[in-house]
Amino acid sequence: MNHYWKLIGVTLIATGLSTLLPAEAREPAQKVTAKLEKDKVTINVNDKLFTCYKFGQSQKYPYFWPVNGPASGKPITTETSQPYPHHHSLFFGCDRVNGGNFWQEGNERGQIVSQGPKILKSSGDRVVFTDKCLWQRPREKPIILDNRKITITAPGENLRLIDFEISLEALTDVLILKSNHALFSARVVPELSVKSGGTLVNAEGKSGEKGTWGVNSAWCDYFGTRSGVTEGIAIFQHPKNRWFPSKWFTRDYGFFSPTPMNWLENGKLELPKGKKLTLRYRVVVHNGDTKTARINTLFEQYKTSLKNL
Repeated sequence: MNHYWKLIGVTLIATGLSTLLPAEAREPAQKVTAKLEKDKVTINVNDKLFTCYKFGQSQKYPYFWPVNGPASGKPITTETSQPYPHHHSLFFGCDRVNGGNFWQEGNERGQIVSQGPKILKSSGDRVVFTDKCLWQRPREKPIILDNRKITITAPGENLRLIDFEISLEALTDVLILKSNHALFSARVVPELSVKSGGTLVNAEGKSGEKGTWGVNSAWCDYFGTRSGVTEGIAIFQHPKNRWFPSKWFTRDYGFFSPTPMNWLENGKLELPKGKKLTLRYRVVVHNGDTKTARINTLFEQYKTSLKNL
């Protein structure tokens, strides 16, 4: 059992609250490994593929795909799917940045170009790697440098965590206009979408696109049943993120994103040259539905683990 869960477990047992700890947290951490390849970082859990961080130079932006479920071993997210095939699995992007588009397909209007990930920890109870990316249009100087740190753990057999931290540094004066195409996002496979019988729910218990779109919430979870196996993916916003808890852009066809950019004050965000904006998220890939996976408890633990940041 890794050091973090040991500390939490001891504290809860001492206070008689150990039953609040998810079963996964009381299990030994699974072995995680990372390997840097030509255009991706491959992450395995117990020698089975969990996800890849794809960073090819021809891509619109780096993204994670596949993101495989703990039980099925099948992708929970889709690399591309109708409608809106530019939604690539689990990714970070933004439209309407200094007149450029760093979201939809077509690199001529903007591209987020990886400078090459560096693995800091390649195996054990976690893997850690970093990446620097430049936001630029062809033949033009970059306007944003983003620094990312990605930590992946598997606290239990039925649980996978991706901690995503990104710091955006303006290399020139940056103006972002109101857009629903913005920031950290995920697109689940059609079979798990609300339209196919799946469930999208937020921290307040509101569900579906109708109940979650434009609603401020700390997290959303998207899950469904496929071939008799129920699995899902949740996105947590860090409590110290700007705009926390931001509103969500959600769709019953499988898309969800915590994005304040569609509700910006005065319809714009200005980042003067040299200004940095840091955002953190946790992705929870889990077996079972929201209640079975104890998503709310996991979010409370996430807040506690990062309270000193």
